Amino acid sequence: MEKIQFFSEDTTFTPKGKTRIRSWLDKVIKHYDRKLSALNFIFSSDNYLHSINKTYLAHDSYTDIITFDNSTEQNVIEGDVFISVDRVKENAKKLNVGFEEELHRVIVHGVLHLLGFNDKSEKEKDEMRKTENHWLNLRP
Repeated sequence: MEKIQFFSEDTTFTPKGKTRIRSWLDKVIKHYDRKLSALNFIFSSDNYLHSINKTYLAHDSYTDIITFDNSTEQNVIEGDVFISVDRVKENAKKLNVGFEEELHRVIVHGVLHLLGFNDKSEKEKDEMRKTENHWLNLRP
């Protein structure tokens, strides 16, 4: 069984190039000397992710990604990354980039959160964006 799994909730979306994505993310995780236990990407609609945001984070807003860190051991990556396909499409249009590029940015963003990166302050946001760009440029 693959350690990186892809699921869909309230959408029929499934990403292209799953093997490439798995290989890429494996390199990202190994670069930071972490061990991959299990990583689930759940692609959903805006409404589905909005419901999760309200229920689990008490945020009444739409978002493109929510990351849950399920790891119980130091340096082990285990988590669930929920991604709104609707939000990714809209953000790709706003940013004038392709859907797949924006999808990959959001995917690696979730992994970076699990690796300990944050994006609360402006400095953290800048560091997160630089790191996202670095890894996007190294996609297979």
